[in-house]
Amino acid sequence: MSAINQSGWRPEMTAGERSDGATFTGNRALMLDEALIFEIGSLDTTGVDFAEAPKATSRLGGLERHRDIGLPGLSEPEAVRHYTRLSRQNYAIDLGLFPLGSCTMKHNPRLNERMARLPGFADVHPLQPVDTVQGAFEVVHQLAHWLVTLTGMHSVAMSPKAGAHGELCGVLAIRAALDAKGEGARKVLLVPESAHGTNPATAAFAGFSVEDIPATPAGRVDLEALKARLGPDVAGGVITNPNTCGLFEPDMKAISDAVHATGGYVYCDGANFNAIVGRVRPGDLGIDAMHINLHKTFSTPHGGGGPGSGPVVLSERLSAYAPLPFVERQGDKFVLIEEETAGEHHADSFGRMVSFHGQMGMFTRALTYILSHGADGLRQVAEDSVLNANYVLRSLEDVLDAPFAKSGPCMHEAIFSDRGLPEGFSTLDIAKGLIDEGFHPMTVYFPLVVHGAMLVEPTETESKAALDQFIGAFRSVAERAKAGDAALKSAPHFAPRRRLDETLAARKPVLVWKAPAQAEAAE
Repeated sequence: MSAINQSGWRPEMTAGERSDGATFTGNRALMLDEALIFEIGSLDTTGVDFAEAPKATSRLGGLERHRDIGLPGLSEPEAVRHYTRLSRQNYAIDLGLFPLGSCTMKHNPRLNERMARLPGFADVHPLQPVDTVQGAFEVVHQLAHWLVTLTGMHSVAMSPKAGAHGELCGVLAIRAALDAKGEGARKVLLVPESAHGTNPATAAFAGFSVEDIPATPAGRVDLEALKARLGPDVAGGVITNPNTCGLFEPDMKAISDAVHATGGYVYCDGANFNAIVGRVRPGDLGIDAMHINLHKTFSTPHGGGGPGSGPVVLSERLSAYAPLPFVERQGDKFVLIEEETAGEHHADSFGRMVSFHGQMGMFTRALTYILSHGADGLRQVAEDSVLNANYVLRSLEDVLDAPFAKSGPCMHEAIFSDRGLPEGFSTLDIAKGLIDEGFHPMTVYFPLVVHGAMLVEPTETESKAALDQFIGAFRSVAERAKAGDAALKSAPHFAPRRRLDETLAARKPVLVWKAPAQAEAAE
């Protein structure tokens, strides 16, 4: 039987219903049902009163506004409360564990933030004279050094803005290398089924044809299928390692050797580098290019809290084709190599990807993270992230299907499927049920090679106590699903919003608020 609180609300009710016949507002305890700001304020009022402006000659050259601005008028307390209430509805890593798989949502150390906010870094302008930003250039140069050292590669392009942008950088370098050798006819890139979704998209965007390489039952690349497809039309392979099934590719060196033997190049998606940093150098595995998500491995903020940054490390075979601009040390000073200063030494660069050099805040945070951890600390990052993922996997494999549980230890993330759930129950129901337990859901329905996938990446920054709490909640929801608890079909019940029609929201999103039509009395 569903519980009824003092307002007469039951979990299965929607706003507007109450057991006593009155109206339920949709509020959840101290979490108010927040309306849109346009619904709070009126378009014909203002939160501030101004005296009538004196008449004056306009200097706007005909660009004056001739109609109402269309913004709601709110008082200062109303505006502050609105955005504060919205912020309370936003889940964040500072509130709890983020189990999103393949995202590496870990704690952002405050030391990183403090360094990034130092005036010399926070206030730097991309158009400043080079001699006034020598300290910033040294940070970029030092970070580049450590990225090359940690990956065992030859050079690094620092300017790409994020993972997919880094992928494009690497693929364009491969294309430039092929063109330089007169092998522009190589138009096929091989992409395993276990790759990240951006991999085939990036390859296609760069003008290549994409062909899938199947996975083995153990969740790894089918080496023999890859070898069978290699040929004079293949530019190379794009591989994620560790892959999206949370597994390390033990045949990685053999894959690289096979691709190289037929004249191709190997691009590695480095989004999962967090699992092997300090433990494995991709350069030793024959990788020619790999992007590094600074906002994953080196703990800089994601998305709107960043922006992102995706430096690309390159092998000696591809270094000459790296994009401009980049920082270079010349004697006792640092210079920015651009088109007009590239000269013959950098004549083979495929060109420029960004207006300026990169994102200074991300570089500063990442270097701070690396220096504060040291070599032993970075190795422990990888070891602890793998340990935590395996703890989650082994703690839940008795209640949820773990398709690769017998493929050996997982790396940074554990994967489960919907196999074994009763008829009518799905991965989505478990994800929504976790919201009621106070946790952000894991990644769902990805990778596509696992039906009803549930991908969990706890990262190294979660304690055993935090993991036990999450595992307990996850187990509880899974057991409810297996017991046929119908309440899960309408979860979440305690969130500010009830379950949405996600298909409709994706296909017919309503992104612009429009004032409702005013009802008119009949004549």
